[in-house]
Amino acid sequence: MNDSPPAPTRRAEWGAAAAATVTVVLWASAFVSIRSAGEAYSPGALALGRLLAGALTLGVICLLRRSAWPPRSAWRGIAISGLLWFGFYMVALNWGEQQVDAGTAALVVNIGPILIALLGARLLGDPMPPRLLAGMAVSFAGAVTVGLSMSGEGGSSVLGVVLCLLAAVAYAGGVVAQKPALGSASPLQVTTFGCLVGAVVCLPFAGQLVREAAAAPASATLNMVYLGVFPTALAFTTWAYALSRTTASRMGATTYAAPALVVLMSWLFLGEVPGLLTLVGGVLCLAGVAVSRSRSAARAGAPGAVPEPRPERAPGSAR
Repeated sequence: MNDSPPAPTRRAEWGAAAAATVTVVLWASAFVSIRSAGEAYSPGALALGRLLAGALTLGVICLLRRSAWPPRSAWRGIAISGLLWFGFYMVALNWGEQQVDAGTAALVVNIGPILIALLGARLLGDPMPPRLLAGMAVSFAGAVTVGLSMSGEGGSSVLGVVLCLLAAVAYAGGVVAQKPALGSASPLQVTTFGCLVGAVVCLPFAGQLVREAAAAPASATLNMVYLGVFPTALAFTTWAYALSRTTASRMGATTYAAPALVVLMSWLFLGEVPGLLTLVGGVLCLAGVAVSRSRSAARAGAPGAVPEPRPERAPGSAR
């Protein structure tokens, strides 16, 4: 008897893994673009410009695919994720990173996946297998190591730490709210309308965006557009696709690969040669992700095994 999972299940696993990989790589690449665009644009203006570029890109895709409006049951999750993750998170993170050094920002923001796991277990009924917890612990240790190696690049302020902490909380809340919406709406619908909600939230920064765009160098504006098209429109859609096929906790753990990729991209594109401590931290981040996404031999070989059981939606589970 063949105990291996059926082909459709394996394809679903590989599809979700590929989508998560695209997301993490593009989110890591955003570090380089934010460094450039942030020199010419204020936090709110940068967030609005990025979201407008993302919403326009997603809107065109929806028109070409003739995508319908999301069902009513998905709107609560879309609105909450759009407010918290697409709107508040981007402004708070942009602002916070101007107030603290890179190491402090990386350390504080990387509590986000831990909060996702806790909220996912409490509100969505996500399982918390030992491998997931162990992998997250290893990855967090790696993120702390990377953060410590980057400390000292600038001053830190209480305001900056608070902003980065609020960004992490908003990120976690947005992900947990998005998960139930994906039970009735497509990843493209959830991402498109979440991005639109975030853009509406950031409209008070429209005046700043217009003034700063007139004076900004073309490279900064192009980087802002890149942030909207790729790390926002494409990466948030592939994220939603992968999230619809696994738990919020496992997806949150996957993002711990980003610090290692940021170190590599900074080395390649910015000429920032990483030190030994930074490299060790990056390796720990990747090792933790590998552990968190692995499955025990017994479970992997079980007949009809599936990547992750999709939790039943409960009333109010989208917060």
